[in-house]
Amino acid sequence: MLKILGKTSSINVRKVLWTCAELGLAYEQEDWGAGFRATDTPEFLALNPNAMVPVIIDGPTTLWESNTICRYLASKHNRSDLLPQEPAAHALVEQWMDWQAGELNNSWRYAFMALVRQSAQHTDAAAIAASIASWNRHMGILERQLQRTGKYVTGAQFTLADVVLGLSANRWNSTPMERPDYPAVAAYLDRLAGRSCQGYARYCANGIA
Repeated sequence: MLKILGKTSSINVRKVLWTCAELGLAYEQEDWGAGFRATDTPEFLALNPNAMVPVIIDGPTTLWESNTICRYLASKHNRSDLLPQEPAAHALVEQWMDWQAGELNNSWRYAFMALVRQSAQHTDAAAIAASIASWNRHMGILERQLQRTGKYVTGAQFTLADVVLGLSANRWNSTPMERPDYPAVAAYLDRLAGRSCQGYARYCANGIA
């Protein structure tokens, strides 16, 4: 059986759990990370030298990097609705997933650690303000994309891009800070909540930013 290593409070672990819900996959989950089993042990480092969750073990296959794991699972189970086979459509989904992991994630890092995690290492007021401004600017890119598509990130079809960006949008919407009024993002979150799959409710809009 598929094994997922990582605590459910991690946004990157929740990407994988939501993807499993979309796929209807059974799995075993072990809690690793802060507050649970340490990821800097030789046992875990042998699986992921970055000492970060999630990691999956799927028979002979061990993988880390959450977006890669989501793509692997969708491909393995032939879910071309979540990750299209046609090259241009496939690349568009991956483009937005990569943007989430790189550009959007980096914009929120300082503000989130300060305002939600209450980190003692993230108390610089100027750095917090700069991170909030960058976060809001990046979310404006998503707002304009959703205005263009009118439904999901890449178009009319729900894809893996919506798993990773749905979690990101929820985090942005849940963090106690000033934010612009982005009606397309608000409608998008409502749209995700209205889908029949319960992955959004269980792993995204569940009170955990």
